[in-house]
Amino acid sequence: MPSPRHWDARLHALVGGLPASPADRWLRRLSRWADHGKLWMVVGVLLGLRKGHLRRGAVRGLGSMAFSSALVNVVLKRFFNRVRPDLGDRHPDRLLRRTHVTPSFPSGHASSAAAFVTGVAMESPLAGAALAPVALGVGYSRVHVGVHYPGDVVAGLAVGGVVAAATQHWWRIRPKEAARVRTAYEAPALPDGAGLVVAVNPRSGTDDYDPAADIRRLLPRAEVLEMSDDAGPGELLDEAARSGRAKALGVAGGDGSVAAAAAVALEHGLPLAVIPAGTLNHFARDVGLESAQDAVDAVLGGSAVRVDVADVNGTPFLNTASIGAYPDMVRRRDELTDRMGKWMAMTVAAAQVLRAQAPVRLVINGRPLTVWIVFVGNCLYTPRGLSPAWRPRLEDGLLDVQYLRADLRFGRTRAVLATLLGVSEHARSYGHFTAEEVRVESRSGPEVVAFDGEMGEESTEFVFRKRAVLTVYCCRTS
Repeated sequence: MPSPRHWDARLHALVGGLPASPADRWLRRLSRWADHGKLWMVVGVLLGLRKGHLRRGAVRGLGSMAFSSALVNVVLKRFFNRVRPDLGDRHPDRLLRRTHVTPSFPSGHASSAAAFVTGVAMESPLAGAALAPVALGVGYSRVHVGVHYPGDVVAGLAVGGVVAAATQHWWRIRPKEAARVRTAYEAPALPDGAGLVVAVNPRSGTDDYDPAADIRRLLPRAEVLEMSDDAGPGELLDEAARSGRAKALGVAGGDGSVAAAAAVALEHGLPLAVIPAGTLNHFARDVGLESAQDAVDAVLGGSAVRVDVADVNGTPFLNTASIGAYPDMVRRRDELTDRMGKWMAMTVAAAQVLRAQAPVRLVINGRPLTVWIVFVGNCLYTPRGLSPAWRPRLEDGLLDVQYLRADLRFGRTRAVLATLLGVSEHARSYGHFTAEEVRVESRSGPEVVAFDGEMGEESTEFVFRKRAVLTVYCCRTS
């Protein structure tokens, strides 16, 4: 029975026997453009000009391509050491100018193409589908010009795809489904926004977007108040609630503004409309609000859900609170994420911040600990480790406590290496638990607590608890 290599050679010869056509020139150019990943680097730069899933896809694709290329060219080619095909059956118009002397199996061009396109597709399936024919074309072009057997290309495509898929271990893809919530029915439907008072942070989000104008257009009867240095969302909405003119409260801004508005809504027992207008919009995304229109539809229809709220020393927060280096680490990570992806950005941020950070001595629920950071999440965050990103549930009744120990030898180095390798949750320097209440005492003097992107007051004692649930306008049923 003929071996796979026999059929591989037969297919290579069959392609070599195809009649000459104008496609020869274009396939030769495509193969040459893909040399050293140049084609995919250009595509990655173009995709990176757009924020959001396209930029994340470009970062994931380029990172996958770099790793895949190293794996193929440094390890696999040397291990298999397959000789390149004989080019005697190729028409001269198909041949490349450069003679290849490296081993043939697997194809580095095919591996890079598959790694990049799979990485893009993981963040943006539509963009990945659009680029897939180009990747397949690059792979076929290597057979067409004669420098690879078909089996080389198939193996290269497989290696690149597997490498890209494995990036989930370090940089998880945010799920499309919103977090689980409690269903609520008490929120009033507000035609054209009548009875809704919205506090708008004009400094949130991008410079080319005016949330106040957008809200007035979508909800013409809503009362829109713009924040200032003298009046934040809490002051504006508290006055509206006390006057009795608000049937519901709204906020357009980042997570800090949303948390301040949520505190007022809880105090007065009013539902809250959250218009995503910040840079990251962590809470809005977790609850399932991707745009202003999502919130508007819920307000008009009276659709709402209930979510957990936590507090620290009586101040409510919706996402996270932290003591120690975590606020600086997250701030630095967010500055770097668009350029290098969240996983690598968190690694660099951890190295930079921990290098200058002094550890803090704490007692957490009666247990003495020396730590670099303590992270307290409102509900359980995932993935575990130094860079938690989202919550599968917003109604689990728990506080998620994660901390990085500073009492181990080479603790900072261990933490950075564990983050780089994507195994921080398994490292000895990392600890975590869940609780309904967390008490923290600082033995290093007063510490500042940060929550939802804002800085709180200094204290030596902190109590984290769950508050009453918050009703949030959202078009969901479960």
